[in-house]
Amino acid sequence: MSADDVTAGPAGSAAASFGGADALSAVSQDYLKVIWAATEWEDRPVTTKLLAGRLGVGASTVSETVRRLADSGLVTHEPYGAVGLTEHGRLLALAMVRRHRLVETFLVQVLGYGWDEVHDEAEVLEHAVSDVFVERLAAHLGHPTRDPHGDPIPGVDGTFAPPPATSLWQASAGHWQVARISDADPELLRHVEAVGLVLDAPVEVVARREAIGLVSLLVGPERASTELGEVAARSIWLVAAD
Repeated sequence: MSADDVTAGPAGSAAASFGGADALSAVSQDYLKVIWAATEWEDRPVTTKLLAGRLGVGASTVSETVRRLADSGLVTHEPYGAVGLTEHGRLLALAMVRRHRLVETFLVQVLGYGWDEVHDEAEVLEHAVSDVFVERLAAHLGHPTRDPHGDPIPGVDGTFAPPPATSLWQASAGHWQVARISDADPELLRHVEAVGLVLDAPVEVVARREAIGLVSLLVGPERASTELGEVAARSIWLVAAD
């Protein structure tokens, strides 16, 4: 991998303001976005092993790319330690997250895609559009604040305001509202939609049975009874009911 695979120009040439993602290669765009997204909903160290798994590349490739991103002032990384973003890297990562989530929103709202179909499409399209195009897209959509899965869309100035959400698996018994559903598994999205677990749906958590990995719920205005396994429950986030 050459230095040009990390940035489109010399180290530090990307715009210092929010946006400026056009100056990065697709490889750098992916790394910054994945590093940021790995801790958006979970507090965990971002390791080279985690990045290799999410990006589908070898550990040596990750180590080399992270080193080049560090040399460019976009990430921090101590040997055998966690990978982090500098402030510049964080702003560029948020610019890529904004692209991805606006593209997903466009595909659902304008082109009629299902919410289970858009993630992979957006992964491709986010590298093919410019910052100017993204802002025209945002204006056309009415400046949405969340994508079809409930993920907050960063503001054009780099602001980011996630809801005070709790994982369904960790939620106490009581009344809640669906705030976000992970888009990592299209099959999961289809399943939860079939049982009424869509954005803003009212949910009553009845009981969590940790010994067998199940949580019992009453979903929607009809209070339909359903159960979810732990993996699915950890992919759904709730906010307190109004």
